[in-house]
Amino acid sequence: KWLEENKPLRLRRQKPVAKLRITWVKSGIGYSEDQKKTLKALGFHRLNQSVVHDDSRSIRGMINKLRHLIKVEEEG
Repeated sequence: KWLEENKPLRLRRQKPVAKLRITWVKSGIGYSEDQKKTLKALGFHRLNQSVVHDDSRSIRGMINKLRHLIKVEEEG
């Protein structure tokens, strides 16, 4: 019998990825252009809109860059 950690990566059971609900709560006016582009890259179109993304390092980096403009909740 194979132990889970001895299996090749492609055969291991994938852990469910946490979901993050990100809400845009403060306008990007007056902030740098790259922060506005990051808002667009997250999928925002208007203030108070919420989007759901899988929790990943790249999404966490975007969240960190916009932490003063957004609110983040873990979706259960």
